[in-house]
Order: sequence, then C-alpha cells, then structure tokens
Amino acid sequence: MIDRPAPMEGKGAYNRSSRVQAAGLLPAVALFEEAARTVALAPTPLPIVIADYGSSEGHNSMVPISAAIRALRDRVSPERAICVVHTDLPDNDFSALFQALSSDPDSYLAGDPAVFASAVGRSFYEQLLPRDRVMLGWSSWAVQWLSRTPAIIPDHIQVAYSHDAAARVAFNRQAAEDWRTFLTARSLEMRQDARLVVLTMALDENGAFGYQPLLQAMVDTLATLTDEGLIRTEEVYHMAIPTVGRSRAELSAPFEETGRVADLSIEHLDVFAAEDRIWTEYEQRHDAQVFGEQWAKFSRASVFPTLAAALTGGEADPRRAKFFDRLEAGVAARLAAAPQKMVIPLAMLMLRKGS
Repeated sequence: MIDRPAPMEGKGAYNRSSRVQAAGLLPAVALFEEAARTVALAPTPLPIVIADYGSSEGHNSMVPISAAIRALRDRVSPERAICVVHTDLPDNDFSALFQALSSDPDSYLAGDPAVFASAVGRSFYEQLLPRDRVMLGWSSWAVQWLSRTPAIIPDHIQVAYSHDAAARVAFNRQAAEDWRTFLTARSLEMRQDARLVVLTMALDENGAFGYQPLLQAMVDTLATLTDEGLIRTEEVYHMAIPTVGRSRAELSAPFEETGRVADLSIEHLDVFAAEDRIWTEYEQRHDAQVFGEQWAKFSRASVFPTLAAALTGGEADPRRAKFFDRLEAGVAARLAAAPQKMVIPLAMLMLRKGS
C-alpha cells in the first residue's frame, strides 16, 4: 500500500496536460479576485503574503494569482512587497514551476519587480508557514488528494466506483480527517480577516464522482496489460488513486457544530459541473483520436505515477516507462473508440479567518 500519493510525472508534463484542471478555474478565479479586493491588508511595511497550496508545476496558479495581484495593486503602491509562496510535496517538480514563472505568458512576475516567489516542499496536511502571515490563500485541484492511501481497493482503482464497503469506509474516514487537518493548519497560518479560496473535486447532487469512461478505460487497459504479462495481478490489486470527491455536506460537516473550524468559517460554497474542454473540442472537430489522446495525456501526467508506484520495483522498476506508454496508448484507444463527455463535479469555497 502507498503511504502517500506519488509525485506527478514531472518535466513539465502536468503543465502541458492540465487543460482539464484549467476548465474549472474561472469561477474560482473570480472569487479569489473578489477576496483580494476586500481582504484587510497587513500594515505597512509588512509584505502581503499569498500562499498557493498544492501548486504542482504552477501552470494553473498563474491566472488566479495574477488576478489577485492586479486587484491588490489597485489598493497598494507599486513598491509594496507581495510574496507568493507555492507549496507542494518534496518531490514535486519545482524546477518546472520556476521555469513557468520565468516563461509562462501568464506569469504574475512579469513587469512587477516588487513581487517575490518562493516555494515550500512539504505536505499541506501540516503547518507550512509561520502563524498569522498569510493574507490570501489559493488551492486548486489539490485537496482531493488524500494524505495517504488508507486501504486497498480490491475491485477498482478509484474508490468512488468500488463496491467494497470496507474500502469506502476507510477512504471516507481519511477524507474527513484530512479535510479538517488541512483547515486547521491553514487557520494557524492566516492573518485575521484573511481569505482562502479552495477549488477541489466534488460529488454532484446525485453523489456522482464523474470521469467514469476515463476510469473504466484505465481499468480495462490494466486488465489487458496483465493478460499480456507486462504487469502482475498482485500489482494491479495494490493500485489505487487516492483522490476523493467530497459532497457539499461533507465539505461543510466540520463547520456544523459551531460554524467554525479553528478560526475559519465558510463565506461561500458552491458545487458545480465544470466544462469538459476536451469534449467541446471534439464536438467542434469530430476527431476521436485527439479526444482519446488528450484525456490519456491528462491521466498520464496526473495519476499514472501513483499507479506505477505499485510496481514491484517502484520508481526504479525497469517496466515503468513501458507501463506508462502502454497504459496511455490503451486509454487513448478505448476513449477514441467511443467518445463520451466527462462529468466533472467541482466544489468552490471561500473561507475567512475571524469574525
């Protein structure tokens, strides 16, 4: 069993394949920009601190943080220091992050010499920054990843599609614990009246997780690779994607008793269906091969490393590269054979510290 999620593929793969994640950003970006326009400012000469929790390689952080900085610049002088701290696991590809900051056309560093970027390589399920420092927090497509894989999923790779009661109970318990841990750690780091905007996978009003055709394509391809002898049955048995979609009730549950977690309260909570941009492009071009390839590339960058961690040799397993390539090809071919629109439920929250 994997103690924690494996890193993304690295070498800029996540940035190149993150169109799915980008599709849900715009509503949350508007909420983040609103927070930047209304949040109480730290007194001069303290810097304004923005924290990006779960940055990965940074591509999906550029637009929201740029929007927040523009809103802040309407309120403070050009000389006022703004510090942006990106956080992710220690083995995240931070080189790709800083390359994106240097070259991405949406980089928030462009043309503003008083903005300073840094990074922290630790899990956001612990306190990462000193108390009372963060004025604005941002987290997108991150808190759906659990701090560890709490159980084997014997009949699938995603617990949302498992019929195993013990696995579902273990994942639900871990998801509740991790959400509360994340919130408590952020409350320590945030200043009074600070805001935190979170965008994460969710369950829709019918309890659906989404992505069913994609996940089935992965399961079917893994079965083929097992039949062909590339991987072993016991390796597939230990493969799991430790992500969860939380319902509106599960996201608000820690706040029910007192209206707060630590000193955080919910100012905004919305569950919505994000656009499947890959499907939209397919409807325009009717190119099934491209449809399958794009979803397969997204999966390779985001979840294949976690699946590959179950290979007997781990990251050093000599089959690893072939496993990635064959799994990607199989997923692409299956999706191209029967293109379907993906259901993408997302939740968007704005949290406030203090009264």
